[in-house]
Amino acid sequence: MNNTKESSPFNIMDPEEKRADAKKIPEELAILPIKGTIVFPLIIVPLVAVKERAIKLIDDVLAGDKILGLVAQKNLKKEIPGREDLYGVGTASTIAKMLRFPDGSLRLLVQGFARIKIVDFTQEEPYLKAKTKTIVEHWKKGVKVEALMRNTISMFQTLIELSPHLPEELEAIVINIEEPGRLADFIVSNLNFEVEDKQTILEAFDPIERLQKLTPILMKEINILEIGAKIRSQVKDEIDEDQRKFYLREQLKAIQKELGEKDERDIEIEELKKKIKKAKMPKNVEKTAMKELDRLRVIPIQAAEYHVIRTYLDWLVNLPWAIETKDNLDIKEVEKILNKDHYNLEDVKERILEFLAVRKLKKDTKGPILCFIGPPGVGKTSLGKSIARALGRKFVRFSLGGVRDEAEIRGHRRTYVAALPGRIIQGIKQAGSKNPVFMLDEVDKIGVDFRGDPAAALLEVLDPEQNNAFSDHYLEVPFDLSKVMFITTGNIIDPIPPALKDRMEIITLPGYIIQEKLEIAKNFLIPRQVKENGLTKKLIKFTDSAILEIINDYTREAGVRNIERSIGSICRKVARKVAEGQKTKTVIKKGNVKEFLGPTKFYSEIAERIGEVGIATGLAWTRAGGVILFVEASKMRGKKSLTLTGQMGDVMQESAEAALSYIRANATKLGIDENFYDKYDIHIHIPEGAIPKDGPSAGITMSVALASLLTEKPIKPYIAMTGEITLRGKILPIGGVKEKVMAAKRAGIKEVLLPEKNRSNLEEIAENVKSGIKFVFVDTIDEAINEALERKKKSQPQ
Repeated sequence: MNNTKESSPFNIMDPEEKRADAKKIPEELAILPIKGTIVFPLIIVPLVAVKERAIKLIDDVLAGDKILGLVAQKNLKKEIPGREDLYGVGTASTIAKMLRFPDGSLRLLVQGFARIKIVDFTQEEPYLKAKTKTIVEHWKKGVKVEALMRNTISMFQTLIELSPHLPEELEAIVINIEEPGRLADFIVSNLNFEVEDKQTILEAFDPIERLQKLTPILMKEINILEIGAKIRSQVKDEIDEDQRKFYLREQLKAIQKELGEKDERDIEIEELKKKIKKAKMPKNVEKTAMKELDRLRVIPIQAAEYHVIRTYLDWLVNLPWAIETKDNLDIKEVEKILNKDHYNLEDVKERILEFLAVRKLKKDTKGPILCFIGPPGVGKTSLGKSIARALGRKFVRFSLGGVRDEAEIRGHRRTYVAALPGRIIQGIKQAGSKNPVFMLDEVDKIGVDFRGDPAAALLEVLDPEQNNAFSDHYLEVPFDLSKVMFITTGNIIDPIPPALKDRMEIITLPGYIIQEKLEIAKNFLIPRQVKENGLTKKLIKFTDSAILEIINDYTREAGVRNIERSIGSICRKVARKVAEGQKTKTVIKKGNVKEFLGPTKFYSEIAERIGEVGIATGLAWTRAGGVILFVEASKMRGKKSLTLTGQMGDVMQESAEAALSYIRANATKLGIDENFYDKYDIHIHIPEGAIPKDGPSAGITMSVALASLLTEKPIKPYIAMTGEITLRGKILPIGGVKEKVMAAKRAGIKEVLLPEKNRSNLEEIAENVKSGIKFVFVDTIDEAINEALERKKKSQPQ
């Protein structure tokens, strides 16, 4: 049963007629389900019947007493509702008028006159019938009833004022209604509430309760209408304001035209046109800029796109399309500046001077793509600044550490709100020249996620064959990066993608030995910290012995960062004394370093461990540079057990097993009891157990430690070794020779055993590093054991 309802203030019955009709309602009624509305007593409602069941029901009712029950349907999607799909309370109604149309449908007007409650269904076919109970209302006049009615009328009057579709005549009608139940029914039937809310009012048999339930529903409707009115008012105010501004602008244009003046917008566009010409852009870029400028002329200033184009043109005109600094081509002067700023680092300095030499001979040389790899604190970032100063170029730095979004490199497209160019173009604009020194720090720490791969975006930036037409997503025009000197830095090379690594020239900065640290501290770190802490040479002095104590006892690093921190700490303590009135010079010497820095933080393990049975010194490579490590071997009563401790990785454990297997296989040749493994358990330990360790280069060290343990011969003092072993006793080459030798130098090692096939690697190491160290190249484990063990036995307690 479909329905259409046009509520009218006149669609009501006289209450006396209602009471009289209520007595005539038969006990059993035909039940007509209705969708989307509720029929209330006293209200006339139009309905439409199109289904055969409904038409059959109406025909039978018209043939009888014309009374039927109208009950709302719960599930509106149900085409043929059953008893469970209807509410339990409806309205007894009479058919006042009926029209039959050619398509077979019926149009009828029904009048509700009493609430009914369904007691039980008596028929389901061809339509529903049910036994019903007629609800008779009872109420008494009183102060509470009067207050409820007045409050309800007041709220309904507010609704009439706020709602444009409610006629004002309704206000006069509700004022004259004297019954509380009738008042509630009339108001609900004339408002567009949810069917569930209307059903709630219909099921309230007590008129007082009905008014109480109606109050929060009316309040909710008032709040909704008030918010809607507020929104409409705001929109109207904004439209009025925009119209006022538009009218004033048009008036201003007319006045300026009469005076022969240009408006601000025309002046702004002319200024942009001049800037475009002055920027000396490439022809294709200038064409794009002029095209966008023409669009800017016709777009209203209020439009969002106006500001997008305006910002885009600002970026285009402010980029250094034709501005570049002149390189300092005095090679000797550049070398002098580099030496002044940094100690040693000859490889880097030589590469920069080579670039300048080629630049001097060939003016259109492309900028090199360098990559500085080394442990923290060796001066990679400061070296970039020094190179820029020496060449007379601007310096820009961008840290890639933690960058995971490709748009950080290439920028966002202009379709996005608040879009900007990538950090490369931003850096070029910041530098103000097209040939700065551009440092990309921490290239080994780039991340990858769903937003793209920044390393892939860098491929175009760092490719000399492609970066002369770099395309940023925001600019969408090519920019020439071929004159930029790109320098990337990182701590380790392994995480850098191979394609990116292939585009860069790798220069390794291995770290500093003690003598180099001493010179750096004297010539660079101490003068800088003295100045930064407000001191002078007259107030503080560092002796060489004090500096060496700081290096050896308070720091343990390949670089000099912690050394500078320690020096800065001493300077601050001296500055405090000076501020408190001390006027004498403070001399920092070996005896008083502890007064400023506290107890010693590190100590040399070499002095305590050398010359012992079963303890060998190895050389290892870490991300922080080269280090020394100790391998301790011990035996105890037992039978065929090998214990490995010290957080060894899988490869290192395999090296230990290979070393034991070789010693067992060659026990007779080495002067060891062949049955030692039947009598003893072997334990190999590498101290500093909290630090994970791995790699094959400790194989030679484990072999020597086991040989020393089982022959009871001590290992030579101040000897260290590195090399991978095989079961046949061969020693294979290893990597990181330079870093390992520097670690040996820092630790005071006098002799180093290296694989024979690493002999050529010594040529890469500076003479000052190699001086004072004896290098012995071995090809087999037997040679290493013979060189490392002392001839004289040293007893060891069992």
